[in-house]
Amino acid sequence: MSHSTTTHVPYTLTRAGVVMSPLPGEANEVEGVLNPASGRTPDGTLHLLPRLVSEGNVSRVGLAEVVLTDGVPSGVERRGVVLAPDEGWERGKNNAGVEDPRITWIESLGRHVMSYVAYGPLGPKPALAVSADLVTWERLGPIQFAYQADLDTDLNLFPNKDVVHFPEPVPGPDGELYYAMLHRPMWDLGWFRPGEGVHLPAGITDERPGIWISYVPVDEVKQDLSALTRPRHHRLVALSEYDWEALKIGAGPAPIRVEEGWLLIHHGVSGTIEDPFAQVQTVNYAAGAMILDPADPSRVLARTAEPLMAPETEEERSGTVPNVVFPTAVEEIDGVRYVFYGMADAHIGVARLDRSE
Repeated sequence: MSHSTTTHVPYTLTRAGVVMSPLPGEANEVEGVLNPASGRTPDGTLHLLPRLVSEGNVSRVGLAEVVLTDGVPSGVERRGVVLAPDEGWERGKNNAGVEDPRITWIESLGRHVMSYVAYGPLGPKPALAVSADLVTWERLGPIQFAYQADLDTDLNLFPNKDVVHFPEPVPGPDGELYYAMLHRPMWDLGWFRPGEGVHLPAGITDERPGIWISYVPVDEVKQDLSALTRPRHHRLVALSEYDWEALKIGAGPAPIRVEEGWLLIHHGVSGTIEDPFAQVQTVNYAAGAMILDPADPSRVLARTAEPLMAPETEEERSGTVPNVVFPTAVEEIDGVRYVFYGMADAHIGVARLDRSE
């Protein structure tokens, strides 16, 4: 972390309403619609790809065309399911799911790159899929983090979430250009092997989950898209710093290139977590932002000391997991940016993202 980090991030979030709620009688949605990805089909039509949760906490990724009222997202028209836990590694004995998709359109690849959490036999593991049209998705498979001796561990041992890609190649640690992804490893293995506890990488003394970055060389991806699943050069970007994010932080939507650098909307969690895999927590999820250095996106230039948006409305305060604002997608409509976010793991809201002086 740079010592020159400031708390001035000149952006605001303003609520613009609820855009999607569970449809009564729809089996795939009885436990909520939440945490959407987004993108545009080849004809330019804006879509959300929401996480749809059916009975037993089984998640699928849906497709829903965004309805605009006076240019503002106001609802959706459902277009079915595009990804379900059909693969063995996406299903455990008592669990299954393809969860919390994030999508980045990477122009230089001509593809939407979706990261999602495969909730399989060993818990949550990140995976990738790609599409040219948002409708048909090709799995690239689970992410396989390259071994890095100086970390004194294997990142593949750990559950990992909140994976999102930059929309264009960025400079890596050696100055060369890479496709880069942010992610959030979780070091406590006790949930999976009782008594195993926390295993921290070398040089890390804070066991709270934070935001990391990993890289894949551009040339490798151009030759073989599945190279995106084999990132290397893992480094820590940011850990919790402020009260509103005291428990953990994670990346939200794909970073946006702005005049200050890369704008990363992120979530921060405060409160208490007794069991990290229980559905009901006494926690508070809020949205903040960071500016990452365009010359070295592992470096934070600025971050918000207070959240840009915290749970306030009825939909944000009561639901499957109460008190959750969880930003996962950002899109520009007629020159205005909108952030889509999960509300208490039950609904999907939208907020306008503006630059403030």
